[in-house]
Amino acid sequence: MSNKNPNAHRQNEHIVDNKKLNIWEALIPVFALIAMLAYNVYIFGDDAINGSNQFILLLGGAVAAIVGFSNKVSYKQMLAEVAENVKSTTGAILILLMVGALAGTWLISGIIPAMIYYGLQILNPTIFLAACVVICSIISIATGSSWTTAATVGIALIGIGEALGISLGMTAGAVLSGAYFGDKMSPLSDTTNLAPAMAGGELFDHIKYMSITTIPTITLTLIVFIILGFTIDSTGPADTQSILESIDGTFNINGWLFLVPVAVILLIIKKTPPLAALLIGTLLGAVFALIFQPEVVAGLTGAKELTFESGYKGVLQAITVKTNIATDSVALNDLFSAKGMGGMLSTIWLIVCAMVFGGVMDGIGALSRITKSLLSMAKTTFGLFASTVGSCLALNVTASDQYLAIVVPGKMFVKAYADRGLAPENLSRTLEDSGTVTSVLIPWNTCGAYHSGVLGVSVADYFLYAVFNWLSPFMTLLFAALNIKIKQLTAIK
Repeated sequence: MSNKNPNAHRQNEHIVDNKKLNIWEALIPVFALIAMLAYNVYIFGDDAINGSNQFILLLGGAVAAIVGFSNKVSYKQMLAEVAENVKSTTGAILILLMVGALAGTWLISGIIPAMIYYGLQILNPTIFLAACVVICSIISIATGSSWTTAATVGIALIGIGEALGISLGMTAGAVLSGAYFGDKMSPLSDTTNLAPAMAGGELFDHIKYMSITTIPTITLTLIVFIILGFTIDSTGPADTQSILESIDGTFNINGWLFLVPVAVILLIIKKTPPLAALLIGTLLGAVFALIFQPEVVAGLTGAKELTFESGYKGVLQAITVKTNIATDSVALNDLFSAKGMGGMLSTIWLIVCAMVFGGVMDGIGALSRITKSLLSMAKTTFGLFASTVGSCLALNVTASDQYLAIVVPGKMFVKAYADRGLAPENLSRTLEDSGTVTSVLIPWNTCGAYHSGVLGVSVADYFLYAVFNWLSPFMTLLFAALNIKIKQLTAIK
């Protein structure tokens, strides 16, 4: 069975090499950015994500540009790499806008309220977090997309967790742990196809070899969330009945509403482009809103009954701007709100500014220099694995893009693995264990910005609970240190 790599164009991506740049010069913008971001977050707290962090990223890019100018790198070259980086986020930006639109129509149609309504009756606080991991794992394996998983069932699970009185950070961590496990192991995933392509391996050999480190990691993750389930102090169950009554009194809740999310998941499984699937899901949500929730739609515009004008205006408002559905429950009034496409603009702003910093860093040759320096420290097999992990983490921080965190180390390290007689699966697995899954832990990375925006939970709040994501690189290093299942091309003398 052949699988066309959806990111094949990235395999031929040009990596700028600047031999005049030394490692300390390459690290100056990184240290400057980290220091400025740390102080900015200290001053602004959670509000830093709403604008000031974006400007700090631009300042980081300016520092990198100064380093570039001092090493005779032209403004034109740096700008070209910035343009290339920003261009690569076009799909992500459009998906973000469509996720905002989808969340709006799924709220007013009663789809998200229905998920919460039935979820509250099925999922009690003790099993909730572990169930989030399992549910998101299944959906993500089926769709091959952590982004789609977060935008559909992830949003609903956040709502259920909030209604149960469970920490949003815990719920988001469980959602992302399951979503990235499924994304990593699914043959439909773009990163799962990209990693073996960069390492020179085969897709299903890569997936099989990844299971050696991934299964223990997800098992430990589940154990952690099961333990958390028994220890958390939830105040949700006492209020569940009143919440259910409020939902039932505001929306027409029925099983037909689930046809929309099922249709979206089936479209993704059938390899429909995510953007098209989300658009269809948005439009279906709008149709279901007009059919099943006419009073809710009319109420958004202040009209007493649904007409063509009030229906059109209500649906467009839900798609484009923030929407709040009033109920007789204070908790639900906060829960039943969607940001629409407008609510995604700060996240898009963050991604664009991050791509400016990453583009300048690439343009001056800093990304290549950092990766080569890490490679030069690989004197042993374990050192090679550790250097790969370090390189992937560094690229997620500096380039702000998980694809670059796979492509750049993949190109730089492929010969080193072959020279040591190591099979390409070793490299592809390490790229995924450290590049793919940790991207969501960096606030200004495209993945961190996306999931934080979609789930409405800051990276700082879910970081500790995204157990699968931060545990994965440690697991791959542990297996390398103990020489467990290190596949070789030839025996090393």
